[in-house]
Amino acid sequence: MASVPESVHESVRAVLIDIDGVLTVSWKPLPGAVEALREIREAGFGVALVTNTTSRTRASIAGTLREAGFAVDAEDILTAPVATAAYLAEHCPGARCVLLNSGDIREDLDGVALLDPDDAESVPDVVIVGGAGPEFDYAALNGAFGYLQRGARLIAVHRNLYWRTDAGLQLDSGAFLVGLELAARTEAEVTGKPSAAFFEAALARLGVAAGEALMVGDDIESDVLAAQRAGITGVLVKTGKYLPETHREASHAPDHVIESFADLPGLLRGSAEQ
Repeated sequence: MASVPESVHESVRAVLIDIDGVLTVSWKPLPGAVEALREIREAGFGVALVTNTTSRTRASIAGTLREAGFAVDAEDILTAPVATAAYLAEHCPGARCVLLNSGDIREDLDGVALLDPDDAESVPDVVIVGGAGPEFDYAALNGAFGYLQRGARLIAVHRNLYWRTDAGLQLDSGAFLVGLELAARTEAEVTGKPSAAFFEAALARLGVAAGEALMVGDDIESDVLAAQRAGITGVLVKTGKYLPETHREASHAPDHVIESFADLPGLLRGSAEQ
């Protein structure tokens, strides 16, 4: 196996890091992740935690990660709901929205006009699909379908098919989103990963160009290859939702593959093996 070239370290100034499946599983830190993040910060790299998580606000995420030992605050975190709020402000100003999501993320949807989905008189301009959970029952999905038939735009915070918890892989909203798109004959506008705008927002926060950043994720398509399409170096970790078959069947190869986030400092030093 070839050594990682020294230029990897020389060109990189910042690291974008997925949370779920990379730093934690079910919010419990993966082995070596706390220490690795500390080492990366001490080496002077900029850090942004970029997540499609829609069950918590970024303030709640930061608090949970601090309790787990990670030295982070809310300003280090870019969530897909925050990106969604920015997207709506730019592309659908003043739109009345209905949110289908598991968890309370209203704090991260600053400025978004959310209607009560139980109000029969409400006619939304936009249906926002967040993360899946018990709320994704027949009535809720059929209600969203009805709004789409009446002309509402479909905006998806992400289109992840599943994620890993301590109970194993669990279905996520992407599995339901496909059905809504087919039934309503529409296509969702995606605001979180893998959208290029999401990665651009993270780079802007760090003040670096795409060629000066790494993206570390466990989802080869939405995290790693999407980042590579945006000009960011991709690093796939074999934790979280990683599966050998999705790696083999991926549309392209990741720039680098490491066993876990604990190996990232070595990759950045140019001393790890690919």
